[in-house]
Amino acid sequence: MAAYGIDVDILIVGAGPAGLAAAIAAKEAGVDNLVVLEREDNPGGILRQCIHNGFGLHRYNEELTGPEYAQRDIDKANALGIDIRCGTTVLSVEADHTVTAVSTARGLEIYHAKAIIMAMGCRERPRGALGIPGSRCAGIYTAGTAQKFVNLEGFVPGKRIVILGSGDIGLIMARRMTLQGAKVLACVELMPYSSGLKRNIVQCLDDYNIPLYLSHTVIDIEGRDRLTGVTVAEVDAKRQPVPGTEIHFDCDTLLLSVGLIPENELSNQAGLEISPLTSGPVVNDVFEASVPGIFACGNVLHVHDLVDYVSQESTEAGKAAAEYIRREAFTGKTISVVDGNGVRGTVPQKILLDEEKKVNLMFRPSGVFEKSQVIVSQGDTVLVKKRSTIFTPGEMVVIPLDTTKLVGDEEIKVAIEKV
Repeated sequence: MAAYGIDVDILIVGAGPAGLAAAIAAKEAGVDNLVVLEREDNPGGILRQCIHNGFGLHRYNEELTGPEYAQRDIDKANALGIDIRCGTTVLSVEADHTVTAVSTARGLEIYHAKAIIMAMGCRERPRGALGIPGSRCAGIYTAGTAQKFVNLEGFVPGKRIVILGSGDIGLIMARRMTLQGAKVLACVELMPYSSGLKRNIVQCLDDYNIPLYLSHTVIDIEGRDRLTGVTVAEVDAKRQPVPGTEIHFDCDTLLLSVGLIPENELSNQAGLEISPLTSGPVVNDVFEASVPGIFACGNVLHVHDLVDYVSQESTEAGKAAAEYIRREAFTGKTISVVDGNGVRGTVPQKILLDEEKKVNLMFRPSGVFEKSQVIVSQGDTVLVKKRSTIFTPGEMVVIPLDTTKLVGDEEIKVAIEKV
């Protein structure tokens, strides 16, 4: 039986670290009538299966495992009496703030919200997106799926493993599978640099003598029923295999760590403008998307490297949503933020000129830049400079911008230049 016309002030889609942080912030800002919808049976999101430590260094100044980090927000949300409805799948989000959801416990429900916060996280890019030749045999998993099997369900997916891609989940699974007794033969990366954090390369590959093949990719998959081997080759500047560089590995498992994509299906349904660079919604500095009253935060907005940053920006989104339902709109001029040399996917893409404030500009470099600096400018006026010995795509760059330094309403450009 369907329940129609459930009125809420704020509806949050997702109870991972982004949704929980946003809900806590909105509740503490005085919003009592808010609901969090989560499709999994428990809150916490992907952190539930991330049993390694390294979380919370920025937010709590201590190292926590993923479940420990998530539990702190879960406990706080419960203490505040936040209504988290697990086992609930959101079917649609409309531009008029109508949300349709379904669950075993409550059936079909239709919500009418004054504001919506999109916090659905991201998903892994599957084999079908890669175009690798070979049979469709068993033994090929995304790294996150393998992580769930091992850490939550107690299954080891294989004994001899090759990992394609050097994203953080893939690097962490190289260590995890080694500790489970498997033999990780190699980590293979298409690009000439790793897409993971440097600390994960050291702690997960170097410490276990697992070789990292940069500028290499898998060119063939062997096996009829179960994977029996893969062939790897070096690639040239155009990312095409170089004849004569083939390396064969006898293995029963291939793990794919080849990129994360924001879960943007609901964002598309709601008519939100999507950035071709981040694959997430285009937002302003209060994380409001192109449809008024719909906000986005966390990995559904852009893929982060640290959960601490997810919580930080989601807290701001929760506060902004609470402010929105009091004001009924954010008004005023906006300035566009554009990418310059070496910069890919700066968030936010717009800044509201409604008050003086500090805004964190976040982006990933488009490549590896040594002895360089980030320059934030408006026309000929330099607003911020930040130097570093190295900028890499594996680590997000955060640039604080004081809006009192803005000169007019000309667009803001973010670029990397050699020192």
